[in-house]
Amino acid sequence: MGSTRRSFTDEYKASAVAFVLDEQRSIAEVARNIDVHEMTLGKWVKKERDAREAALGADASLSESERAELIRLRQDYKNVKAENAQLQMQVSFAKKVATWFASEQQ
Repeated sequence: MGSTRRSFTDEYKASAVAFVLDEQRSIAEVARNIDVHEMTLGKWVKKERDAREAALGADASLSESERAELIRLRQDYKNVKAENAQLQMQVSFAKKVATWFASEQQ
């Protein structure tokens, strides 16, 4: 037998999402309390977060100093990431050399 699909009003969804976003409760906790699957509530929360972010949009623009810092941090991150890749390559090579030397000793 097939199960029936539950439907929720917009007000119900908004109340559930408010528990998560405004009262800083976890999605799992709220989902258990209102007997809704976590994935369902998670989708509602994501939709509301995206809507709130879009509403801020241009109003939440960065100041000049914040923008400069963001650019600097992104560049620092890019440099660190490249350095990390280089070091990982060196470690991988060192492991291969050590394995080769160990096999020669036997």
